[in-house]
Amino acid sequence: MNVQNVVSPFDFRWNLKDGYPAKNIKKHGLKVFSTFACGGGSTMGYKLAGFDVIAANDIDPQMQKVYVANHNPKQFYLCPVKDLLTKVLPKELYELDVLDGSPPCSAFSMAGEREKNWGKKKKFREGQSAQVLNDLFFDFIDLVEKLKPKVVVAENVKGMLQGKAMGYCIMVQQKLHKAGYNVQLFLLNAATMGVPQVRERVFFIATRQDLNLPKIKLIFNFKQIPFMEISDNDDVVEKVTKKTKEYYENAPQGKPVGKFDSIVKVNPVKPLQTITATNSSFHSTIARPLNKKELILGGSFPLDYNFLDCKPNYLIGMSVPPVMMAQIAHQIYNFLINDLCLELLKAFHLSIRIKFATGFLMKF
Repeated sequence: MNVQNVVSPFDFRWNLKDGYPAKNIKKHGLKVFSTFACGGGSTMGYKLAGFDVIAANDIDPQMQKVYVANHNPKQFYLCPVKDLLTKVLPKELYELDVLDGSPPCSAFSMAGEREKNWGKKKKFREGQSAQVLNDLFFDFIDLVEKLKPKVVVAENVKGMLQGKAMGYCIMVQQKLHKAGYNVQLFLLNAATMGVPQVRERVFFIATRQDLNLPKIKLIFNFKQIPFMEISDNDDVVEKVTKKTKEYYENAPQGKPVGKFDSIVKVNPVKPLQTITATNSSFHSTIARPLNKKELILGGSFPLDYNFLDCKPNYLIGMSVPPVMMAQIAHQIYNFLINDLCLELLKAFHLSIRIKFATGFLMKF
């Protein structure tokens, strides 16, 4: 579906108190299990698109607290995905429409150390268990084999399509195919999907082979939202050192501030650069880091989201932007409903023709 020049059904300015789904979107209640859920970026996207997220999973105790505070899940599994393979899970998790996951990606990230971290155990933060990050995608696929959802959605960084990681990407596709799924890859940019942030991510979308579904199409080209539309000087801001201010004043817009490659002065007429868990982009005209409200809007998070004691840039930087996922989920819904209904309609018409032919022959 090419949505060029079409108004996005999802507004990046929104509040949890407004409820789900988004305005003018039907609540259909297709069921989702969100793994590697973090603070619920994907969860909110599915809910905005009318889905029912019936369970969530993450390994981080702090993320569990934040997730529960904002989403009040029916079930939350605080454990590695691998542990779900041996747990007794409720029947409804074996009747999923979508199994969603964003396996941690630093081993493939363009901002990380890539190949040097492959095969090594790592934990992102205190309180987490150490894990071999490049094994997590395969643990996720093992869960796919156990639950057999209709659709699988897995998000990861653009770096999976570059260098030696491409071989890993092929292995992921092969394992999904062996598990009984047809797989498609999409490289999508949140900036073309109604999010005020450049964020390129790879999405694996797999459909169960026995459903005989055609290939899904995901093409988004919404008008890009420049930083000037989310700039907000009323929120609390961090003070900077005199030296950083000097660096800032000499830096061109859209370029690093002085020797700090991770600090970029925002270009006001373009979307934000990718928000990461550790970066600190600076305002386009004021020598200060982006404030909380600007980060929230840039990540399409709800304005009334409760971060508890978690830093907004960490949580937003670790999450799929809700509006980005809502756009994808909305298209998956249309794809599933339209094609499954079409198949049912074909089967109905065939049965009518068979009955008619049988009745006609019986007359002779």
